[in-house]
Amino acid sequence: MEIPEKNSGRGGAILSKIATNDQHGENSEYFDGWKAYDKDPFHLSRNPHGIIQMGLAENQLCLDLIKDWIKNNPQASICTPEGAHQFSDIANFQDYHGLKEFRQAIANFMGKARGGRVTFDPDRVVMSGGATGANETIMFCLADPGDVFLIPSPYYAAFDRDLRWRTGVEIIPVHCSSSDNFKLTVEAVEWAYKKAQESNKKVKGLILTNPSNPLGTMLDKETLKNLTRFVTSNNIHLVVDEIYAATVFAGGNFVSVAEVVDEVDISEVNVDLIHIVYSLSKDMGLPGFRVGIIYSYNDSVVSCARKMSSFGLVSSQTQLMLASMLSDDRFVENFLMESSRRLGIRHGVFTSGLKKADITCLTSKAGLFAWMDLRHLLRDRDSFESEIELWHIIIDKVKLNVSPGSSFRCTEPGWFRVCFANMDDDTLHVALQRIQDFVSKNNNKLVEKASVHDQTIQNNNAKKQKWRQGNLRLSFRRLYEDGLSSPGIMSPHSPLLRA
Repeated sequence: MEIPEKNSGRGGAILSKIATNDQHGENSEYFDGWKAYDKDPFHLSRNPHGIIQMGLAENQLCLDLIKDWIKNNPQASICTPEGAHQFSDIANFQDYHGLKEFRQAIANFMGKARGGRVTFDPDRVVMSGGATGANETIMFCLADPGDVFLIPSPYYAAFDRDLRWRTGVEIIPVHCSSSDNFKLTVEAVEWAYKKAQESNKKVKGLILTNPSNPLGTMLDKETLKNLTRFVTSNNIHLVVDEIYAATVFAGGNFVSVAEVVDEVDISEVNVDLIHIVYSLSKDMGLPGFRVGIIYSYNDSVVSCARKMSSFGLVSSQTQLMLASMLSDDRFVENFLMESSRRLGIRHGVFTSGLKKADITCLTSKAGLFAWMDLRHLLRDRDSFESEIELWHIIIDKVKLNVSPGSSFRCTEPGWFRVCFANMDDDTLHVALQRIQDFVSKNNNKLVEKASVHDQTIQNNNAKKQKWRQGNLRLSFRRLYEDGLSSPGIMSPHSPLLRA
């Protein structure tokens, strides 16, 4: 019997289409920056000339508070003498509903993270393996391969992976412009929806990130209300990714779509079309715990998502500890307040440091990053090729991993997302110094070029002046010589002129 030889990829005959396609997005500049950092990671003492990671939106500013809580509450973990008595119960099989106390604690935390202005039903809380898993699961629940979701751009660079790669869903950007501070309008959504329909695309919904990644901006309540009316009138879904809900600083006011649901007239909005994605990765700084949440007002979506969560559950050990931590109201309230304060300080320090280098950012009041404007440093302000050239210089020469705007589907070259909450103060200082030095050297080169250009102009002007003077002297000489013989022009020696 003939044995088929192993296929390592030739022709893709044995592997699936998912295994052999390039839709994951791993080859984009967004992920290439991470790879560059992994090869040469910065460390203050061990590798001070390495690449500083500013492409990863992590919140490391309040991990000390979590460490202190863990030390003071050893009974929350089955890995301590104080909590070991719970080992058998927690180590045994848990179904996909999750621990009841965990869902209750998550619901309470979600309410507190939104200022206590809204409450959440723990029976609608569905867990998943991080926001990545939650976003993909909601797509599987709402759409079929080839269906379309509208997303305002710039949008999170890994959405192409999270939403499209395995589901077959398509994304159509709703383009926003810097001329209006990238503000999303209902009119822009309506226009994109109309164009998609004209192209015979089946639009199943609209996806928002609020607060925005990468912009750090927030949608106001009136815009959210109008968007809920829009999806209702067109019978499409609204998915709101709110994983940065508690990263608000500088007096910002975050409005959750849950608040809108509580306020709008039920005759105006179909709540069955509204869904929230949440996570503890950003607000709590716990991305390694892989806690993603789907919260839907649609019973069928809750049921389907819960069944699908079997493929990406949160470990029962993690559930147990977080249930205890998030049920500690005093800790949670202090954590949220202190996190907001520290983020505000860090954002202020970072953006002030950029201003010293004559770099501005989009005004923002939330998030773990700034949307940095480097258009003035591009070789060609209208060229994405120039943006990638600058990005390579920043990675290779300045030794900073920042993410180019084109990775976020920004339609204007020269914008970069730069993260500031995933490092200590000393590393941030080094990063700012590198940026300032780079811009200073770049400006000096421009000044030198301008000086050379100006000197060339001066030399050319001097030659022209010398030529004019020579020609002027020649003209007077001719004038004088012509005057000796011309009856119409007096000689300079004429007695009439001397008189």
